[in-house]
Amino acid sequence: MSARTEATAFAPGTVANCAVGFDVLGHSLAGPGDRVTVRWNELGTVRIVAIHGTETALPLDAERNTAGRALLALLPHAPKGRGFDVSIDKGIALGSGMGGSAASAVAAVVAANALLATPLDTATLYAATMQGEAAASGAAHGDNTGPALLGGLVIATRAGAPVRVAVPDWLHIGLVRPHFALETRTSRAALAGSYELHEFVTQSEGLALVLAGCFHGDPQLLRRGLRDVLVEPRRAPLIPGFAGVKQAALDSGALGASIAGGGPSVFGWFESAAAAAQGTRAMQQAFAQAGLPSSALVSPVNGPAAAVLP
Repeated sequence: MSARTEATAFAPGTVANCAVGFDVLGHSLAGPGDRVTVRWNELGTVRIVAIHGTETALPLDAERNTAGRALLALLPHAPKGRGFDVSIDKGIALGSGMGGSAASAVAAVVAANALLATPLDTATLYAATMQGEAAASGAAHGDNTGPALLGGLVIATRAGAPVRVAVPDWLHIGLVRPHFALETRTSRAALAGSYELHEFVTQSEGLALVLAGCFHGDPQLLRRGLRDVLVEPRRAPLIPGFAGVKQAALDSGALGASIAGGGPSVFGWFESAAAAAQGTRAMQQAFAQAGLPSSALVSPVNGPAAAVLP
């Protein structure tokens, strides 16, 4: 058994989908994130003992809390009779499209893993985080938890360990969050309905071009591929002023722009941090014209991974 009785981990915010990869692709963000402290208890179960950093009440029942459900999935790996007490410090705005529910789940499993005598492999930790994500969205998807766990741009596999994708150092994201919440379940509900086969072909082509652009460091390939014909048209009406914000990013030189995760944040990928900063200013102005104040963030696409804190 590990000599530690408690551990605290930090997990970064993330952007899921990246326009072309619904439930498959995502990357981490430098800056905001959640901190979770996990301690052993002698009850053999998972207890959420405190949640800080949010005015909105989050579930204290472990089964309904993303960190709690993720730790329930790890409980069979704990010593017999031992469980986890959990304290959560939220650093990501709820309903922002920046992976807040995933960050709590990932930070929890990374902290718990530090308590185990034999650390678990990435695939086991990842599977637990997806179970945690399901508590918030109703679906066990890993396009937020995978990049939070590994850092950078990640292919979120359905089974087995997620896969990191090499990206050029110059590639940056400019992200703007309008100040209203959009629940993940609401955003996913907007996707109900039928889809045409040619839409899947077009989307698959875009994903292939984006992955090729990342591997080759080719901005023109990224520009050709970075668009969403499946999800964005169905979610755009949920975000006031979206069309103008997206156009502002493209007019500022973005390689592509779309909705961050389930929204309402909007992002663009740019060829430098300076270009991303300029783009976010234009995007904020567009949101302001739609009557929405907003916050902006610039980060490398190759963002950080979750880690245990000293």
